[in-house]
Amino acid sequence: MRTCFRLIPVLYLMFLTQTSLPAQEPDTNMLPIREKGKKGWTLGALPVIGYDADQGFQFGALGQVFYYGDGSTYPEYLHTIYAEASWFTKGGAVYQLFYDSKYLIPGNIRLTAEVSYLTEKALDFYGFNGYQANYIPSVAEEGSADYISRMFYRQQRKMLRVMADFQGPILGQKLRWLAGINFFNIETSTVDIGKINKGKQESKQLPDTTLLYDHYVDFGLIGRQEKSGGNIIYLKLGLVYDTRDNEAAPNRGIWSEILLMNAPTFLGNNPYAFIKLAITHRQYITLVRNRLVTAYRLTYQGTIGGTAPYYIEPYMYSSWSLSTKPDGLGGSRTLRGILRNRVVGEGIAFGNVELRWKFLQGKLFKQNIYLGLLGFLDGGMAVQEIKVYRDLVPKDQQSFYFNKTHDSMHWSAGVGLRAALNENFIISVDYGFAFDKQDGNSGLYIGIGNIF
Repeated sequence: MRTCFRLIPVLYLMFLTQTSLPAQEPDTNMLPIREKGKKGWTLGALPVIGYDADQGFQFGALGQVFYYGDGSTYPEYLHTIYAEASWFTKGGAVYQLFYDSKYLIPGNIRLTAEVSYLTEKALDFYGFNGYQANYIPSVAEEGSADYISRMFYRQQRKMLRVMADFQGPILGQKLRWLAGINFFNIETSTVDIGKINKGKQESKQLPDTTLLYDHYVDFGLIGRQEKSGGNIIYLKLGLVYDTRDNEAAPNRGIWSEILLMNAPTFLGNNPYAFIKLAITHRQYITLVRNRLVTAYRLTYQGTIGGTAPYYIEPYMYSSWSLSTKPDGLGGSRTLRGILRNRVVGEGIAFGNVELRWKFLQGKLFKQNIYLGLLGFLDGGMAVQEIKVYRDLVPKDQQSFYFNKTHDSMHWSAGVGLRAALNENFIISVDYGFAFDKQDGNSGLYIGIGNIF
């Protein structure tokens, strides 16, 4: 099983403060009652505790503040701030500060802004174009006759991301324009085996060997100018159509967007200037009022001009950027149960279908809460290929690195659990299964919010 999670102790699942009210005694009962609007400030805070055999222990904290004013807009907030700081003992880290509001700038202009610094000592790397790239699980399994290294399908990445997006009304708040600017500084390299081995007994140390990323660089499948990463500045333009009744957990409505990302030469993007197009349609349909909802998402994104460097190809574009794992296809935000970044192409398409059931609603510590279950089906594939010149690889080695001629659908399915505070702060637990062994086995994901 592929485990990607942050372990959240049950006793800390919902540590709450409400700054506009004095401390309250806990309710003795939690009954399904009609929700009351919230006023003032509320805070959801959680410790971040986890462990990964290769990255070490993870520790830190995250929190999200919501301001509802006089409560007249509830469950819509006036302002929200999300912050996380967590660290891995082997050097990985998450630093993120996120802000969103429709009310800071006059004229119904919505501001979504973020600064984050994300480091990963063992980021998934499986090659390009999905099933075109051969994945051999035994190569990364200790004790196997084929074993090379647990890190064979990994690389190292550091990402600084600074963004500011603005949305304004065209036809009220349903149809909006979007404009923004995003800056990335991305550093990529092979995995620092020495740092991972530090402090381990010799018998438990990883072999210092050539990894898949190194082979791709040596063969020229990853260019010398892009192998170490670089800076990217792109301008974002788009249209957003949004009729959701509640953004965090809609019961009904549509959320669709068309985004154009232009990384031009005059902003210093040479030699990798490019234009990306991203189209996403999401819809939420009530089956049983306040209880049962079906939701689906359909997405296409691809390069329509220029040449994008390999290190930005997995990035998922959206009008909403609150994510510490912003890339795929595969993993917690796109194809759950499938290896993260298993499908990387010039263009990708994918979809998700969920059945969401709120099985318990009520009040706890004077807060509106609900618990929910969901089932999901995810699928996606590369629809535009990154050019891979197989002739650069010796013919007797090509079967090791390459598989099919073209990609095909990658499928996964699973179940999830939701625990929500005041309709906006949502703890999510998803467990997904991959249909094909070339995509891994399964994955457990614990995080914040629905994936769409």
